[in-house]
Amino acid sequence: MSTGSMSQINIVRGDITTFDVDAIVNAANTTLLGGGGVDGAIHRAAGPELLAECRTLGGCEPGEAKITSGYRLSARFVIHTVGPIWRGGKHDEARILANCYRNSLQLALENEIKTVAFPAISCGAYGYPIQEAAHIALTTTREFLASAENIHKVIFVLWSDDVYDAYRKMTKHE
Repeated sequence: MSTGSMSQINIVRGDITTFDVDAIVNAANTTLLGGGGVDGAIHRAAGPELLAECRTLGGCEPGEAKITSGYRLSARFVIHTVGPIWRGGKHDEARILANCYRNSLQLALENEIKTVAFPAISCGAYGYPIQEAAHIALTTTREFLASAENIHKVIFVLWSDDVYDAYRKMTKHE
């Protein structure tokens, strides 16, 4: 039985589009048609086929997740999830953000995905406070892994030093 331990969770600094995992998670917008930040980078790296498949999905609500092929990425799949826009914390943002991780990991399980790489969902343009987002990401992932032994590794791939440092600090406190 898995315990959702830190041995299953890695925190690294880097470019998520280059990771050789079964699935990378895209911090998408509700249209799923690409955008800025990690979303734009994933669409550019995957090629136009990703956008074409995303057009068939009918968008995605905040907290939900949808899966596509990875196309030109090393990852076989892209799991698209839409994080909450930070509006002061009184609009269910924490629950929605936790659902992004939970629903993405559930899709991974359903598709027999063993290794998953996540970005820091909602920490860019959506303005989620990094410390709080890191706490939700790590806590939700640990809880999910505790009862999902088929997922072997979750990697948080963080683009900037401030986000990477916040995630590392959070792992030392928990």
